[in-house]
Amino acid sequence: QVQLVESGGGLVQPGGSLRLSCQASGSILSIISMAWYRQAPGNQRELVAAITRGGNRNYDDSVKGRFTISRDNAKNTVYLQMNSLKPEDTAVYYCSAALITKTPDYWGQGTQVTVSS
Repeated sequence: QVQLVESGGGLVQPGGSLRLSCQASGSILSIISMAWYRQAPGNQRELVAAITRGGNRNYDDSVKGRFTISRDNAKNTVYLQMNSLKPEDTAVYYCSAALITKTPDYWGQGTQVTVSS
C-alpha cells in the first residue's frame, strides 16, 4: 500500500506561481514512477507531468516550459513547480504513484488550483 498526501494548492492570479507537494508513505520502494494529473470540471483527468525512478521526466505539451516536476528522495516527496499560470490551468491536481506500469495504482486526495484575477 502507498499513501499520497498533496498540499500547496490555492488561488493565484494569472502569471503567478504555485508549488504543489506530494508526500508518499508506505511501500515507497515499490514505486517506479510518480505523476501529477489534473481534472477540470466537465473534463477527463489528464496527465500533466511524470517522473520515473530513474529521473526521466515527461510533460504535457500545454505545460512544457512552465511546469517542472522534481523529487526529494530523502523526504519521499514529489513537487510540481508551476510558473506563468493561466486560467486554463485551473483544476483539481492529483498526485499518483505507479508500481508496475506507468498506469497509476494509487492516488492522492487532490488539491484545488484556481487561476483567476
